[in-house]
Amino acid sequence: MTVQDRARQTRKPRILCIGMPVRDLIFRVAGVPERGNKDPADGFAEIAGGNSPNAAISIARLGGDVLLSGPVGGLNAASNITIVDQFRGEGIDTGGLVEVDGVVTPISSILIDPSGERTIVTFRDPKLWTVNLPSSDVLLDGCDAILAENRCAEFATDICAEAHRRGIPVVIDADRVMSLREGLLQVSSHIIFSAEALRATAGESDEVAALRKVARLTPALLGVTSGAKGAIWLAEHGNPRHMPAFPVHTVDTLGAGDAFHGAFTLATAEGQPLEQAMRFASATAALKCTRFGGAFGSPQRAEVEDFLAANAPVTAS
Repeated sequence: MTVQDRARQTRKPRILCIGMPVRDLIFRVAGVPERGNKDPADGFAEIAGGNSPNAAISIARLGGDVLLSGPVGGLNAASNITIVDQFRGEGIDTGGLVEVDGVVTPISSILIDPSGERTIVTFRDPKLWTVNLPSSDVLLDGCDAILAENRCAEFATDICAEAHRRGIPVVIDADRVMSLREGLLQVSSHIIFSAEALRATAGESDEVAALRKVARLTPALLGVTSGAKGAIWLAEHGNPRHMPAFPVHTVDTLGAGDAFHGAFTLATAEGQPLEQAMRFASATAALKCTRFGGAFGSPQRAEVEDFLAANAPVTAS
C-alpha cells in the first residue's frame, strides 16, 4: 500500500460534483391540475436542488467530503445566497460555483401528488452553458471521484477527461438524451441512465438492448435506474444484472435518483464492490423516498447501514 493510499484511508473520500444548482419551488397537491384550472396546494417548500447538487447533499450525509462546481445566475442574488447557505449547511464546499452574468439561477416548479410522484417544469437559461469552471488542478486537488450531469457536458467534459487521465473514477448521471458521439462516453468510468434518457439515447424500448447498444461505444460500466423496478447494469460479457428496489412507503420521489447517484459515487470512491455499491445506492434512494423535501430528505450513513442490516441481503439476478 502506498503512502497516498494510506492517507486516503484516514480521511473522507472527496467527491467533485459538477452540475447546475436549481431553486426548487415544491408544491404538495391532491393531483396535477387540469389545463386552465386553479387548484390549491396542501404544502409548500423552497429549497436548493438540481441533479448533482442533490447528489452532493446525499454524499455529504453519507460521510463524503464534497466540492460543488457549476454555474449559477448573476441576477437574483438573494436566491443565490439562500441556495449557497443551504448547501453550506450540509457541509458542502461551494467554492467551485461560478456566477454567470445576465441570467437567473435555474428555477423549477415541482408538483408532488399523494403517491409521491413529481411533475416538474424547469427553466435554465442557455447562457449558463457559457460558464468557465475553475481549472482542473483546482477542482481535482485531492479528488477521489467525480459525479457530473450529462447535461453539463459542454463545460464538464474537459475536467472529466483530465480526471480519467489521472485514474479518477468519473460517474455520469445521464438524465437527458445523450448523443452517441458524446465525448463523455469516452472519459467516464460509469454511466447510470434514467430509464427515459436511456431509451431515447439508444432508440430502443428494451432497456437491456439499449444498454448493449450504448456499450459498443464506451468502455464505461453502464447501468439504468427505473424507480420501483430497481436498477440494471451490464456485467462481464454484456450480461445484465438486476438489483431490485427496496419496498418502502413512498411520500416523495424528488431527488431519489440523485440520491442513488450520489451514494453510488461515494461507494465507488470507497472501493466497494460493484454489487455492494448498487445495494448501498438502492437503500439510500429508498429511504429518501420515505421523506418529503427533495434531497433534504436524504438519510444519514448510520440510517442506511441500519436499513441494510434490517433487510435480508438481496443478490443481484
